[in-house]
Amino acid sequence: MKIGDLQIDNPVFLAPMAGVSDYPYRQIIRDMGCQLLYTEMVSSKGIAYGNEKTEELVEYNKKDGFIAVQIFGEDPAFMASAAAHIQEKYAVNIIDINMGCPTNKIVKNGSGSALMKDLKKAGSLIKAVVTAVDIPVTVKIRKGWDDRHINAVETAMLAEEMGVKAVAVHGRTHEEFYSGKADWQIIKAVKEKVHIPVIGNGDIFQPEDAVKMIEETNCDAVMIARGVQGNPWLIKRAVHAIKTGELLDEPTDREIIEMALYHLKKSVDFYGEKRAIPLMRKHLSWYLKGRPYSSKIKEKLNYLKSYRSVKEVLQDYLMKLSN
Repeated sequence: MKIGDLQIDNPVFLAPMAGVSDYPYRQIIRDMGCQLLYTEMVSSKGIAYGNEKTEELVEYNKKDGFIAVQIFGEDPAFMASAAAHIQEKYAVNIIDINMGCPTNKIVKNGSGSALMKDLKKAGSLIKAVVTAVDIPVTVKIRKGWDDRHINAVETAMLAEEMGVKAVAVHGRTHEEFYSGKADWQIIKAVKEKVHIPVIGNGDIFQPEDAVKMIEETNCDAVMIARGVQGNPWLIKRAVHAIKTGELLDEPTDREIIEMALYHLKKSVDFYGEKRAIPLMRKHLSWYLKGRPYSSKIKEKLNYLKSYRSVKEVLQDYLMKLSN
């Protein structure tokens, strides 16, 4: 598939996830064969005001693929300025506009999925961003605001009209948040109405899900979010399943804990011990989920504050798995 002039061969993308798809984890996902990574969502006003932590979210390397920076905001001028700044300073491949985040702190100011309630405003904002940069602009949307306002098709058609080069569709409304089951038929409906690539998102937890979504919706690629939490192998396994029809083996318990240790080290190297350890607690919990005798390990890790102590607990657990 192509997004603008970008040729992308592996149709499995990492979704933007706040507090998850950071630089250390994106490097791991890249090694799993993901050609297009999305950053955590970046505040357009944070960029405008020079917030250092906001700029940190954009950190990346170009090895083996492309990167999209997702920005959010409700003001077209701020969004356009942020997009232009990010393109100029970081030479990224894609600017993505967040029109899907359902969290209250985002929508209360008119950003995220709240933009789907005001398509006139959304159109102005999209056009401002597209005009401000000369790289592809994409948009991530939801099914709609609620079951009474299902407008993903209308929103996607508007985005295409404004110059957007691809649209990602999450099969839930704002009101559903992440509950229930994603509606893949809305992805199919969008695909039938637009001429730009459509990226399907929602409820991909196994490689078979990625294959099934493409078959059922005819979408051009899939975007995986919660499915990769503690499971970066899902990217590699999904790409392989789509391309060959074969299923690679799931990682062993030992491989999973070894990855947890590797991820921990990358996070400490990037953030420093003081910041990395609290940030890694959720990741370590995901890696440990469903593993033998892991409940006490997870409880212990929640109280540890040093890299050495966390590393030792994981290494001891790894030895127990080997016995």
